[in-house]
Amino acid sequence: MSDSSHTGALHIVATPIGNLEDITVRALRVLKEADVILAEDTRHTRGLCAHYDIHTRLESYHIFNEHGKCAGLVKRILSGENIALVTDAGMPCISDPGFLLIREAVAAGIEPDILPGASALLFAVAASALPSDRFAFHGFLPVKSGRRSTRLKEIADSKLTAVIFESPYRLSKLLNEIPEYFGASAPVAVIREATKLHQEILRGTAAELSEKYGRKSWKGECVVVIGSADGTMEEYEAE
Repeated sequence: MSDSSHTGALHIVATPIGNLEDITVRALRVLKEADVILAEDTRHTRGLCAHYDIHTRLESYHIFNEHGKCAGLVKRILSGENIALVTDAGMPCISDPGFLLIREAVAAGIEPDILPGASALLFAVAASALPSDRFAFHGFLPVKSGRRSTRLKEIADSKLTAVIFESPYRLSKLLNEIPEYFGASAPVAVIREATKLHQEILRGTAAELSEKYGRKSWKGECVVVIGSADGTMEEYEAE
């Protein structure tokens, strides 16, 4: 354990997923007071900082360098540095960098300061109009066909409302896969560009969305929420 009197801090800060107004007052204060902001893409975070007149130094921290940087960052915190971690959008660790640094910090006796905020995951669950008393988040699906098929079958067999992040380049493929694994009548919602100017929420059965949008060229951040074809709200409503 470190001597807390000389230890800095690690702040895990949620940032807007689109609309720049979706950031907390505490997050703004922490970003202004930090010695450095670790950013997934410094160019992206620089725009947020400029909008709120934040002049804290930015440092790159992303999936390609996080393994090599964690140990050094922990040492810097233990020596008194005040570090804030952000990603391009939403909550760090949710299909974004953050877990490795948090794990190493906790192992070193540093308790991270978690600042909650905007989340594409929670936005999609609420916007889907599907049962949300229990749901499972699956992040991004595998790209390779064998692993992808196995994962989709596992998700469908769970019978829980499923939340999936998908690249716009593979969204049409997913919409055409859903009827096969979940059934043609499974309810589906596609949330695109949440909180942004061109936000779009599409709802329908798996068959309907596949037929209508299965060949569309998509752009932007996309989240797909899938309900069980034979699921009901009866148990939820009874509570």
